[in-house]
Amino acid sequence: MILERFKINNKTAIITGGTRGIGLSIANALGEAGAKLVVTSRTDKYGGFESLQKANYDVSFIANDIADKKSPQKIIDYTLAKLGSIDILVNNAGVAKSTSTEDFDDSLLDKVMNLNFDSMFRMCRSVLKPMIKQGGGVILNIGSISGIVSNIPQQQSVYNASKAAVHMLTKSLASDFADKNIRVNALAPGYIKTDMTKLSKENELWHPTWKEMTPLNRMGEADEVASAALFLCSPASSYITGEILVVDGGYTTR
Repeated sequence: MILERFKINNKTAIITGGTRGIGLSIANALGEAGAKLVVTSRTDKYGGFESLQKANYDVSFIANDIADKKSPQKIIDYTLAKLGSIDILVNNAGVAKSTSTEDFDDSLLDKVMNLNFDSMFRMCRSVLKPMIKQGGGVILNIGSISGIVSNIPQQQSVYNASKAAVHMLTKSLASDFADKNIRVNALAPGYIKTDMTKLSKENELWHPTWKEMTPLNRMGEADEVASAALFLCSPASSYITGEILVVDGGYTTR
């Protein structure tokens, strides 16, 4: 019976940034568990949508720029028109910029905050009314250990602040909409092997520090984050809301 609680057969799940990296791994996990998938990204040039199709999941793709203020509502409207409901929203799309604070100009500030927080807020805002109308749902936001600790050796004050905002948004929504049967949680991944953590030659010396700071002495795999995502999106976590689940190999213990 316990394994049955990890199944989400015929549930509709939106995954933003769902065609590569952590987002694609989460899409695979939810698809394997039985969900109908709607994945979004600017393009599918990395072939993530195609790989989900080849896995025989029920999957649709929306090409859009999540930073566009009108984009979140378009995603919600498309999904409702096509599938009739939205049971799960995974807000994964985001960007990381490691730039010294004194050189962080306003255009970059706007880009990071818009992608990491503003667009996520808009997605949540747009999905709440249909979830309330249908009697509940699940929202999973992808935060970061950078919203909990100040990473070293790179400087990334704006990224850290954006992810801290994601965590507080998660807790606030969980409190505000628990009586509507809407659960809201977040994942806070540590250093995971994705395109986002690939470094240029001038920054390759960061890797040993990241490894040394992680008690498990390695970077994580995207599938390890996806497993935690499935837990929080499934009935297996039915009594959990407002939680920031850290998946970091122990990094934040030091």
